[in-house]
Amino acid sequence: MSKAVIQNQDFPAPAQINRKKSWIPAALITISFVYLALVLLIPAINVFYQAFSKGLAPLLNTLTRPDFLNAVKLTVLLAVISLPLNTIFGLSAAWAIARHRFPGRALLLSIIDLPFSISPVVAGLMIVLLYGRIGWFGSWLETNNIKIVFAFPAMLLATIFVSMPFIAREVIPVLEEMGNEQEEAARTLGANDFQIFWHVVIPNIRWGLLYGLVLTNARAMGEFGAVSVVSGNIIAQTQSLPLFVEEAYKQYETEAAYSAAVLLALLAVVTLILKEILERRTHNSNSRS
Repeated sequence: MSKAVIQNQDFPAPAQINRKKSWIPAALITISFVYLALVLLIPAINVFYQAFSKGLAPLLNTLTRPDFLNAVKLTVLLAVISLPLNTIFGLSAAWAIARHRFPGRALLLSIIDLPFSISPVVAGLMIVLLYGRIGWFGSWLETNNIKIVFAFPAMLLATIFVSMPFIAREVIPVLEEMGNEQEEAARTLGANDFQIFWHVVIPNIRWGLLYGLVLTNARAMGEFGAVSVVSGNIIAQTQSLPLFVEEAYKQYETEAAYSAAVLLALLAVVTLILKEILERRTHNSNSRS
């Protein structure tokens, strides 16, 4: 095609193209805000409104209830135990995956991601089928008077399962990005494995590790599905804070339910703030590296 023919064709001017596309970002932003408002913001605002609509008295009464305090204590205990266990596993798995090539590496990654893809209710059911009275290990546990299901151990297993992937998934990309040059240099200078891990690896992955810790803690304290299956929801015994919210709402104790929900919502807000701070720290640390 000659230049004359090309010049004679009518092509839209750049200004026309920009005008046609100018409405697209605005429309996408509007859709995003409307969707978030309907699904997240309005329900969250309603929780706070319902909790404080009758003043602070119902909230203060809930905060002093023995069953509420026991639920908070149990929830904190689940998080305090599961967090270090998942940290040890997450760091070990991340180190093995990022620094070594071995048979089954892809399988290990898939297993770590399993809690993301499987329903928490199904995870709770698996625990019941393994450790319940008629489960695989049920007869042996019953013979030795060991109670797992409908007791704290099953709740802990469920909490560990659902919060397991976060630390490994946050640390693996950081380890892969930093490479192993600094570790090899430290080893050349005579540092042992523990010194390399503590003085070289930890400073480089600290923001990613803290990010994973925050997400793990939030997931552990807010878990409902798996814990509800294995706990039995026994008041003042196996009732975590999310289960307390459900039970209080079922019993038409709406003020107590909303008050407990406010506590969980505040935990989510703190988690989001820490998440944003740690994301920026991680990005700045990677940029400097």
